[in-house]
Amino acid sequence: MARTAEWAGKVLALIRSGNTAAAIAQIKVAPSVKDLKALQTALTAAQLTGRWRDVDAAVTDNLALLLAPRLHRSP
Repeated sequence: MARTAEWAGKVLALIRSGNTAAAIAQIKVAPSVKDLKALQTALTAAQLTGRWRDVDAAVTDNLALLLAPRLHRSP
């Protein structure tokens, strides 16, 4: 499995290249909350927050989904 910094860096590279569809697909299958927070921090540091609304929405939505308590346990 890729390290947190590597995953965030790769997704950030996708965003910078303009391939937001691929970046959103990667954000939806993020390995952990830590990875998404690292991406969010990298976006803020690179001053890319607010440039692509769909990417920002995907990060916040999936961060909320990963932080939410599970409604049920698998059998």
